[in-house]
Amino acid sequence: MTKFFLRKKVGDRIVNGHPWVFANELGDSDGTYEPGDIVAVHSYNGTFIGKGYINPNSQIRIRVLTYRKDEEIDDTFFLKKIKAAWQYRQKIGYTENCRVVFGESDGIPGLIIDKYNDYFAIQTVALGIDKWKDAIVAAINTIFSPKGIYERNDVSVRTLEGLELRSDFTSEPFDTNIIISEHGLKFHVDIANGQKTGFFLDQQDNRKQIQQIVKDANVLDAFCYTGAFATHAARYGAKNVLGLDLSEDAIHLAKKNATLNNIENICNFQNLNAFDVLRTWAKEGRSYDVVMLDPPPMAKSRNSIQKAINGYKEINLRGMQLVKSGGFLVTSSSTNIISTQQFLDIVASAASDAKKRIKQVSFQTQSPDHPIDWSIPTSKYLKFLIVQVQ
Repeated sequence: MTKFFLRKKVGDRIVNGHPWVFANELGDSDGTYEPGDIVAVHSYNGTFIGKGYINPNSQIRIRVLTYRKDEEIDDTFFLKKIKAAWQYRQKIGYTENCRVVFGESDGIPGLIIDKYNDYFAIQTVALGIDKWKDAIVAAINTIFSPKGIYERNDVSVRTLEGLELRSDFTSEPFDTNIIISEHGLKFHVDIANGQKTGFFLDQQDNRKQIQQIVKDANVLDAFCYTGAFATHAARYGAKNVLGLDLSEDAIHLAKKNATLNNIENICNFQNLNAFDVLRTWAKEGRSYDVVMLDPPPMAKSRNSIQKAINGYKEINLRGMQLVKSGGFLVTSSSTNIISTQQFLDIVASAASDAKKRIKQVSFQTQSPDHPIDWSIPTSKYLKFLIVQVQ
């Protein structure tokens, strides 16, 4: 097996559990390899650290899979890893709809497996893991005996690995428009075409957090996507809910979800650009008891941090201006480029500019089927905050 040696004074982060080895952290090597091969990582003085797959065309040159020298990387390895990840979800009570494998946090860098009832969506976003796709599909079949598996490899990050974008069945074809249940509600999910792999599973616990504040409230749900938060608000007793989203397809599905749950008389969805509408309506003096903001990630690289900060501040400022005194703002950020403290500082700055005082009601991260590995700071990406606005 080809060996790679870290540069001197490089290694603590990797030894402590972070699986990424960057190109500029590598020194000498011993042996030949093909892109995607399994290679060994050693410290500069030759001490074994781990084994992982390599891609010479990626800035993340090696992704470590195991820190055990005697552990073989083969089909059985992935079967055991996926089985262990599933046992964790079962133990903490996530079995019907959940993220079964969350990449690096589950020790399988570059792999996402989402479960919707008896159907599965997978993403292999790095070259090394993509080469093991057949083994991964075989493991899913062995562990779950699913009704269908769909490959959602249409994410742009694959291009950084030299991989093509593709979406297709890895099982016999099936109707990818399915219905799932969450907290007693039902939702249409489009596995083949929806955002992420069809649904925002990471917010499932946070959707319960709004239960008390939306009772008898007039609610504005900006960036509503397919209406998961809006539908929960209606079920939890909101007087009326207005959902906004730029995607016509999302609005169409949101209306179907409202009808599916018999709350179409409470929920109204409009195909509007929430960024523009929030600013306009705030100037017009509109007001709501609860404003919910769950925008798409505004920062996908560190080059766009300032633009993202400005964007988050703008929507939170306008959101607060639309909240009646004593009402509530529900706000989220789903990018690991913006840290928790940065996000809280943005909300505080927006409150200052809006001349509002805020009280924290709740602060959460993603649901624990998207586990946070303390060795991998980027695994903590979702910030979910509820504040009272006065």
